[in-house]
Amino acid sequence: MENTKDLTEHSSRSERKRRDSFGMFDGYDSCSEDTSSSSSSDESEEEVAPLPSSLPIIKNNGQVYTYPDGKSGMATCEMCGMVGVRDAFYSKTKRFCSVSCSRSYSSNSKKASILARLQGKPPTKKAKVLQKQPLVAKLAAYAQYQATLQNQVKTKTAVPVEGFSWGNYITSNNLTAAPVTCFKHAPMGTCWGDISEGVRVEVPNTDCSLPTKVFWIAGIVKLAGYNVLLRYEGFENDSSVDFWCNVCGSDIHPVGWCATSGKPLVPPRTIQHKYTNWKAFLVKRLTGAKTLPPDFSQKVSESMQYPFKPSMRVEVVDKTHLCRTRVAVVDSVIGGRLRLVYEESEDKTDDFWCHMYSPLIHHIGWSRSIGHRFKRSDITKKQDGHYDAPPHLFAKVKEVDPSGEWFKEGMKLEAIDPLNLSAICVATIRKVLADGYLMIGIDGSEAADGSDWFCYHATSPSIFPVGFCEINAIELTPPRGYAKLPFKWFDYLRETDSIAAPVKLFNKEVPNHGFHIRMKLEAVDLMEPRLVCVATVTRIIHRLLRIHFDGWEEEYDQWVDCESPDLYPVGWCQLTGYQLQPPAPQTARDSQSSSSKQKKKAKSQQYKGHKKMTSLQLKEELLDGEEYNFLQGASDQESNGSASYYIKQEP
Repeated sequence: MENTKDLTEHSSRSERKRRDSFGMFDGYDSCSEDTSSSSSSDESEEEVAPLPSSLPIIKNNGQVYTYPDGKSGMATCEMCGMVGVRDAFYSKTKRFCSVSCSRSYSSNSKKASILARLQGKPPTKKAKVLQKQPLVAKLAAYAQYQATLQNQVKTKTAVPVEGFSWGNYITSNNLTAAPVTCFKHAPMGTCWGDISEGVRVEVPNTDCSLPTKVFWIAGIVKLAGYNVLLRYEGFENDSSVDFWCNVCGSDIHPVGWCATSGKPLVPPRTIQHKYTNWKAFLVKRLTGAKTLPPDFSQKVSESMQYPFKPSMRVEVVDKTHLCRTRVAVVDSVIGGRLRLVYEESEDKTDDFWCHMYSPLIHHIGWSRSIGHRFKRSDITKKQDGHYDAPPHLFAKVKEVDPSGEWFKEGMKLEAIDPLNLSAICVATIRKVLADGYLMIGIDGSEAADGSDWFCYHATSPSIFPVGFCEINAIELTPPRGYAKLPFKWFDYLRETDSIAAPVKLFNKEVPNHGFHIRMKLEAVDLMEPRLVCVATVTRIIHRLLRIHFDGWEEEYDQWVDCESPDLYPVGWCQLTGYQLQPPAPQTARDSQSSSSKQKKKAKSQQYKGHKKMTSLQLKEELLDGEEYNFLQGASDQESNGSASYYIKQEP
């Protein structure tokens, strides 16, 4: 592309279009170069800091803006004196801002003409009631009009709007949100690019009272997931008009969009007086800056297309009996989350929420293929319109080779309790299924018929080798009723005449997830999976995250894997239209705190939600019957590399 090196203010329109290889002048009939005067001395701005190179660079063609002086593209109402975008004015001649002004002017003209005849004066061609005023007078009238409108707006919006605002929450508490790139399953998670502070966009100008929607250029000041804090160009260090919005929203555009769409760029009212040559100012500020890719909105749209459709049939865990699955039908899809209605539910109230990539849902026939328990439906044939979801839509698990040394029934391990997701418990492998799947039971709290066993894949980050909790300073929940405390694995293995599952069989992969302690996000309450809540990362054990729900007690925290599809960036609910649960108010916290102990004692057998957990990397194998000890290390690892804490055999 050819860069423009000489943008003079008196160059011809044809020369301007010829040089505008970026297309930023296209459709800007409202912008006239010959109306701009020389720039003020205040225009000496510092150069824009260099940004990552993957975003489009704004070339030295600049953006043209004509001050609202009634010339090309702008108009002044001959009745009230208001200045605005010409295309939005009334009548073919664009002389009036509204129908009322046109009628008032016509009425006044007739009165003036009649008065002239009575006074014996010759009638003029047009009785001008409102004489043309100098530019300064016009601008003064315009400013007064805008001030009046602003006062009206303030009066109308005096009542505060109730509701949670991520922007206010983050700004007032100086919080940090997890970046979108941490969530590969979320929209734009894999194609977010280098969107960062300093990137310029075109957004609606809300600091303006023109009768039509106008835009201005803003720069990203802060990122919080999908949400960005924007500051209009020209405000420099003034944050008084900064505002939050979702960068994936429909009103955020790359620089140049207004030009190609024929939309007007109008500077905010607060700073209109700062520069006399806005064109020169924008050319200087935008040259070399970064903006969104031209196809950004298309990518957003594509990333929000989900393959699961209503009426698809799947197999999903039975929330009343963890050990089996049932057939359910997709009722709705929101942001990749599925509301599944169990097929036998006549009134469609017996439902279950999960993400489409959840390990809890499978294609029809999965249970039979691996030997998992399955509740047969009383419905003998599919209902009209229902059809089986294709197998390729479901999340794939890693292939394993059970032909060599493998998990065996009776082996001990540590696992997340799906009925108490804040706890990692002593557990036992109760059954080995096909394709690497295992049925796990929590020691000391199992039902006699095994109805509370639950299925994990051998590569699941929700199961851990013996000693994982001790090494990482996590409280291990011993078997219910076990009296020999503190719990020691070596003693327990000897007392139960059992062996620990070999360390080498567990998942040792730790991705470079990017999470850090105190980062904010939106997370599913997996004990009530229809709810997505304001949450915080409070601990990181390699790929294992401790998720705290803001406003609630720590006992409601949940252990979640860093790649869990039940975690989302800040702004996900707003983007997808899902309802976000704000932090619990003080009254709810007080009542919940008083009854939490009783609730914990009577653990429900209903499985409302399953959380995808993480496993640490342990390299050495625990040898059966041999004495061992643990290498101690810091528990909270913000490093995303491989684990460095092992179980070691005693020499």
